[in-house]
Amino acid sequence: MTGSDQGLTGSRGFPENGRVYLRPLGLTSTADGTVGPPPEGELPLAGGPFQFTSCEVTHRFGETLLYTVLPASEVVAWSNDEEAPGSSQAALLLDRVTRRRPDFCELSPDRVRIMGVINVTPDSFSDGGDALEPLAAVQKARAMVAAGADMIDVGGESTRPGSDPVPADRQCERILPVIRALVRDGVKVSIDTRSAAVMVEGLEAGAVTVNDVSALTHDEDSLTVMARSGAGVVLMHMQGEPKTMQVDPRYDCAPLDIFDFLEQRIQACLSVGIERHRIAIDPGIGFGKTLDHNIEILHHLALYHGLGCPIVLGVSRKSFVARLSSKEPPKERLGGSLAAALFAVGQGVQILRVHDVAATRQALRVWRALGR
Repeated sequence: MTGSDQGLTGSRGFPENGRVYLRPLGLTSTADGTVGPPPEGELPLAGGPFQFTSCEVTHRFGETLLYTVLPASEVVAWSNDEEAPGSSQAALLLDRVTRRRPDFCELSPDRVRIMGVINVTPDSFSDGGDALEPLAAVQKARAMVAAGADMIDVGGESTRPGSDPVPADRQCERILPVIRALVRDGVKVSIDTRSAAVMVEGLEAGAVTVNDVSALTHDEDSLTVMARSGAGVVLMHMQGEPKTMQVDPRYDCAPLDIFDFLEQRIQACLSVGIERHRIAIDPGIGFGKTLDHNIEILHHLALYHGLGCPIVLGVSRKSFVARLSSKEPPKERLGGSLAAALFAVGQGVQILRVHDVAATRQALRVWRALGR
């Protein structure tokens, strides 16, 4: 793999073939954190409270990468120049990057949303057994909502590294009482599952979205189920299966490979009638990635705005935090989790999937206030 800082003036320097990617840089937010017209020379990021001043442009053909950084105005000029190589790709990506996101499951993208994690499992990596009984799970979820969670993600199958699949009927036994109780409370519920049968039962119980670590690839019926449901879906990237995903994961270029995968999965959804406004994406930190892969992906999070969907990110309590720190156990990784979450929000991530809702909400409030 090679790189270059070759410019895009004149013929714009890139070959006719290959693939173009845009990563917004120089992100700034409005003074009060609200949506408004961007300053001169800047472009809106996903129509939200952020703007950007420039883009890293990557051109990929074969194993070669060419890249440069352009002011936002030059990216616009390039995308409008029909004679320039790659301009049609640039125009499509720029539209996706700048276009305002519609509400996702009735949640406006104008501020960062928090998805609280409830694992109704005995063996999840950070909180297995904490909420195995339905009453405990419901009480924990209610506390998260009171602390500021916008949605609760309920799962009955651990997908930690090395985990085994859990039958659909067992997942349903664990999660359906919890979903029903939360829906009666008026809580927006997401189902964390890769099983089509569990999706059906959970959506019938009142859940509004499905969070699938396999991006609807694990179960051949899941695309059909989601197309018929009208519900939202979070497509997450995972290399391999939970049992073996951390056994020597490899990529040509992790951020770009994940972008390509998620784009293909979005197209698969669109092809069966799942509209783009029902789709969010998650690059899948820790799912078939080494420490270096995770860091590289986090550095390139703004790239994924080019998919035209809200970005969901789960960094809470994950092992990369401990590996970058002092090997702390999961429940002692709050500080690092918050640092990673705020780093992601600074790149325009719209939804954070977290275990510690109150601390995350507090961190967001202070971060936003200090950025004014």
